[in-house]
Amino acid sequence: MGTLRELFKPIDMTKGDPAKNIVMFAFPMLLGNIAQQLYNTVDSIIVGRFVGDNALAAVGSAGPILNLMLVLFMGISTGASIMVSQYYGARQRKDLSKTICTCIVLTGVASLFIMAVGSLLARPMLELLNTPAAIIDWCHGYLLIIFLGISGGGYYNIMGGVLRGLGDSFSALIYLLIATVTNIILDYTFVAYLNMGVYGVALAIVIAQFLSGVLTMRKLSKMTDIFDLKKEYLKPEKKYTSRLIKLGLPSGLTQAIFSMSMIVVQSLTNSFGEMYIASNVIVMRVDGFVMLPAFSFGTAMTTFAGQNIGAQRMDRVDEGTKRGTLIALCTSAVLTLLILVFGHQIMSIFTETEELIYTANRCMRILAVGYIVMELTQCLSGVMRGAGDTVTPMWISLLSSVLVRVPLAYIMVGMTRTPELPQGDFFMMSRSMLISWILGALMTIFMYRRGKWRTKFDKA
Repeated sequence: MGTLRELFKPIDMTKGDPAKNIVMFAFPMLLGNIAQQLYNTVDSIIVGRFVGDNALAAVGSAGPILNLMLVLFMGISTGASIMVSQYYGARQRKDLSKTICTCIVLTGVASLFIMAVGSLLARPMLELLNTPAAIIDWCHGYLLIIFLGISGGGYYNIMGGVLRGLGDSFSALIYLLIATVTNIILDYTFVAYLNMGVYGVALAIVIAQFLSGVLTMRKLSKMTDIFDLKKEYLKPEKKYTSRLIKLGLPSGLTQAIFSMSMIVVQSLTNSFGEMYIASNVIVMRVDGFVMLPAFSFGTAMTTFAGQNIGAQRMDRVDEGTKRGTLIALCTSAVLTLLILVFGHQIMSIFTETEELIYTANRCMRILAVGYIVMELTQCLSGVMRGAGDTVTPMWISLLSSVLVRVPLAYIMVGMTRTPELPQGDFFMMSRSMLISWILGALMTIFMYRRGKWRTKFDKA
């Protein structure tokens, strides 16, 4: 019981072995991210198996639009994690308390905004993307249900960011695992037994995310030894709101523009037809799992850097960056190898259609090296964000993912159009993504070594 209690306690990353701190923090979060990815993956497997390939394409086609609407949550979560980790590391209880209470209020406001705007814009955006007529109604219904029940996911993701800023990634993991199991059970019940199709999948997600949101808020309300949850603090103050926006806006803006670029690329994908849309959905689902170490260690680096910079321990930041990045690269290399060896078997989980399996597997082989490269990008970007420099990673992401990747995808596909391939070579889309990842990594290394991020906390 004592060991279990220790796992639920926040980790003070200003003490002890840096590598151990990072791994102890990142591992529960990696498991949590795996559980998070299971939301979408189980949805895809169940609709692909019980409804068909078109339903699989419908769920996947809704993804870019959903991600675009969630950028507010992304921005608040990033700002919250940075501020909380820095105030916690500096032992500034009042500032920490007011920051957390501000996040609670802003999450509610953001949820209402996304609920209204997302519901109104879902159909027009699907039409703008030339979503095939065979799947557009399914896509619209799926999005509508998700947007109307968005608050549960919002509170889990943002308050989970607060918990991670405090060094507690284990509690968020437990709540997410509970929600994931709930989601899987409801998915199977709604789709396989009640024949609700993609609408059942959406409803299962909403219910499960609401549960995770409630559990996360309940945990925070009991952490009175670390911060104060007072009524008067729930009135947002300009100091905390403006800093939260300042830190979170670059990440939110990055995600918004990245999502817009994905929407533009999705339009190109849609031109190849339902079969290629479905294969792209499979790639995105598997891609999500392989990317998890990068995102998990990147977030761990943000918290580690934030706490140690708050405590003025730059020596620990440098040591933790080297050792944490090395561990992350090794983890990613193992997962990439598994994809290369067992790719066909993994793709066949989603569908029995051999053409889909072949197409998805070939795309993953093209992207393989890029996953290791992305690990490096996320870790170094995480350190810069932890220092309060969220603008540099934003510009790097915009340059590589938008200004390079989007035009390159259209150019490379266009150059391969022939009478035999009137739409062009579908696999050029994966190659354009690989090129953008490599470019992003090179820019990140350069900006990290330049070192301007080291001065950001003093200016906050």
